[in-house]
Amino acid sequence: MYLATGDSFRSVAFGFRVGASTVAGIVHEVCAAIWTSLLADYMPRPDAVEWRKIAAEFSHLAFPNCLGAMDGKHVVIEAPPSTGSLYYNYKGTFSIVLLAVVDAKYRFRVVDIGAYGQGRNQRFESGGDIFKRGEQRLGAHCRPQPLVLPCVRTPWGFLQTPLSQAQNILGQCHVFLADEAFPLRRNIMRPYPGHNTGEKNVFNFRLSHVRRMVECAFGILASQWRVYRRVLGVSPEVAENIVKATCMLHNFLRWDGNTGLPGGASSEPSLGLQSAPRFGTNNATRDAVAVREKFAAYFMSPAGRVHWQDR
Repeated sequence: MYLATGDSFRSVAFGFRVGASTVAGIVHEVCAAIWTSLLADYMPRPDAVEWRKIAAEFSHLAFPNCLGAMDGKHVVIEAPPSTGSLYYNYKGTFSIVLLAVVDAKYRFRVVDIGAYGQGRNQRFESGGDIFKRGEQRLGAHCRPQPLVLPCVRTPWGFLQTPLSQAQNILGQCHVFLADEAFPLRRNIMRPYPGHNTGEKNVFNFRLSHVRRMVECAFGILASQWRVYRRVLGVSPEVAENIVKATCMLHNFLRWDGNTGLPGGASSEPSLGLQSAPRFGTNNATRDAVAVREKFAAYFMSPAGRVHWQDR
């Protein structure tokens, strides 16, 4: 009831004739139990077979070799005591951050929860800044090495695979799609900056067409679990458990057949990854720029063109 209605602990306590502190303890314990008991079944770390299935689902949305749409969501909380501006974000509220990778069926495949709305360096941070922070595990998960990507190893050490039905463009990596706040990496595609025409504009349109999946997933999450419609008057630790529980229930309601593991998925949890090193600046490497240019060229080729991309 607390997650679905967004009522306060005191309102829920009146409905069940118990104390508000009892409700607070129950919510904290049950949210933690939901995450722990369902994690292996409804948010396992995908293996190579499962990544191929995810990429195949995105190929129907006219973006081949896509492994997920990535974005961050600020979950508004009351300012924790004795934290100063640690959780203060650029929107003028206090929050923790849900950073997620979503598949083509609006399911959360990888999440990282609990980052500060603002970093210790006292500057406002976007989703890309949070992604680059060393303590964020999702940054490591979206690199080629930690992922078991459906690719082959080249003499240069990169994991690559050809685009389907693209005879003239080979050696293309699988990628995650993100917005302008994220860095351009070999396995992370962001739009071309500024006003563009031609193939750059088509690339941005095709990327935005697929990246909307993560925006829609956040919208579904906030609409179905109305606890996101209010300021969470709980500690950051409890807020993290609430976000974990709602993400897990979101997947539970959308899993195919609602029975067991997905085909080929590993039972290893998607969290618990090793800390990633700091990415440094947002300057893209030549390899990353080349990957984006190959995608842009592919979308303009007869093999990759779709009839609606010039609208």
